[in-house]
Amino acid sequence: MKIISIQPGPGASSKDSFQGLLAEIDRVGCGKPDFMSVHYGVGHRASDLQAMMTTAFPATALHGGSSCLGVMSNHAMPPLDGEGLGALAIFDPYGSYGTSAQSFDVSPDVAAQQAALNALEMAGRAGEVPDMVWLTVTAGNEEAVLKGLRSMFGDDLPVYGGTAADNDISGQWSLFGPGGTCHNGVVVSVMFPSGGMSSSYNSGYAPLVEQGTVTRVEGRRLIEIDGQPAAAVYHQWTEGRVPMAGDTPLSVLAEATFWPLGRVTHEVAGVPFHLLAHPAIAHPDGSLEMFADLDEGDQLWQMHGSAQSLVSRASRVTSFARGNLEAEPAGALVVFCGGCMLAIQDRMHEVKAGIDESLEGVPWLGIFTFGEQGQLPKGPSRHGNLMISCTVFGH
Repeated sequence: MKIISIQPGPGASSKDSFQGLLAEIDRVGCGKPDFMSVHYGVGHRASDLQAMMTTAFPATALHGGSSCLGVMSNHAMPPLDGEGLGALAIFDPYGSYGTSAQSFDVSPDVAAQQAALNALEMAGRAGEVPDMVWLTVTAGNEEAVLKGLRSMFGDDLPVYGGTAADNDISGQWSLFGPGGTCHNGVVVSVMFPSGGMSSSYNSGYAPLVEQGTVTRVEGRRLIEIDGQPAAAVYHQWTEGRVPMAGDTPLSVLAEATFWPLGRVTHEVAGVPFHLLAHPAIAHPDGSLEMFADLDEGDQLWQMHGSAQSLVSRASRVTSFARGNLEAEPAGALVVFCGGCMLAIQDRMHEVKAGIDESLEGVPWLGIFTFGEQGQLPKGPSRHGNLMISCTVFGH
């Protein structure tokens, strides 16, 4: 197995970026990649990228998804201006890879299952359970997609990836697979790498003393905590740091980035693991719109993070994934929450440096997402917010 990360120079057009990608693959001299994950700022048109890449790599399992403001990698840190593009290419003749994108013309769980079936067929592994699924999905459907994959493959399947993003939550995100592009859908890649892999999924936040129970919720709209309006409870828990709405809905994404809500999913050596949910909009009726599904009866903790904790957590998560790999590392995929990136944008060079050090110089590609999917140390793969994941592939 050989893995390379490719990051054309800043400000390059889609065509120039593609030509740079081709040149780097030709320079490596390993032929066409067996798998390639391509991520880009919304300054690039998904349809243009998909057309060029499927023409050049007709047999490659091609996975594409937009990323908030661009990408990062082991190459020089580019300006995060929405024009960046990067790819991780895997050359692995002894492994198997397949990719398929499906729009949500049918229910998200069915779309995910159909994409997985198509991807397995492409990989030549129909009827088998992959070692991992690499996922890109559009916002609002993550839990349904994971439910569909769990019903197909079981709870033990590792699913890692993220929610397609744009620059400003205006809905310009996109994704693509070998068969086409879509604005509202899912792309599923099934992976059977010959060198093994190791993954980690975590956050950089700590619980505070405030906690309560979800007593009323409708989908992603949190209405009541302990029988009280959720926005008022949350405003009190954060000591007013996150404002309440007036007569119109109010975006609280920026203020809530350091003050998410957490649910304990399990404990490791007596230490609880909190899966985060990011409040997005405070409504005049006292409800909160979230970026993740909640259920009545969920126990919520007020969580808190700092700029320093968000900077340092990336190297901890990547170090953990690297440390659990039984082979020498060949390359890695890193998922970093777009909201966290925006909150510490002026310190992302420190995040990159920490990842470089923990991955010991191997090629890696990092993307910025509006939701993160990963497998917990105990239990199934879940969708969370303000999280980070790393998957390291072995030689």
